[in-house]
Amino acid sequence: MTTPPPQGQNPFAQGQPPVGQPQGQAPYPPQGGYPQQPGQPGFPQQATAPYAPVPPQAPRRRPKFKTIKNVVIVVAVLTAVIGGWIASRDDADHANVGDCLKSASSSSDRMEVVDCTSSGAEAKVVKKIKGHYSQITAETECRKVASATSFYAETGDGDEFLLCLTDV
Repeated sequence: MTTPPPQGQNPFAQGQPPVGQPQGQAPYPPQGGYPQQPGQPGFPQQATAPYAPVPPQAPRRRPKFKTIKNVVIVVAVLTAVIGGWIASRDDADHANVGDCLKSASSSSDRMEVVDCTSSGAEAKVVKKIKGHYSQITAETECRKVASATSFYAETGDGDEFLLCLTDV
């Protein structure tokens, strides 16, 4: 058997505190939302960020074929130029008095600088003269040098010079 509620009190009526709760206190959070929503009582305040949010960045694009091709061409040209410079460092145009020379190859009349203690050393520079010399003028000029036994003249494109040589 159930007992009816006391007269005059409806425990389901709004605006009345539940049974056992003192007068003057709000029995539950205000109607219309949960206490976990921002701006509602019981929800902790968010701290403001000390900096502005970072905008989203555009997605990275893959390099185009044309760009890759251009980079490859530039690298190839630089490699050829640097390789040529390194290969020409020992050419006769860099020879100074006291340097030793050898023939660059059997099929070429070019000479290159080598160490004087090398078994390939063929001649030693005793005088270097800048200018254009023909076969006759080069021979005449090097006869004036007492220890010279031969000569090497380079003419045409680039530096023009005469090297008076002696045997090693």
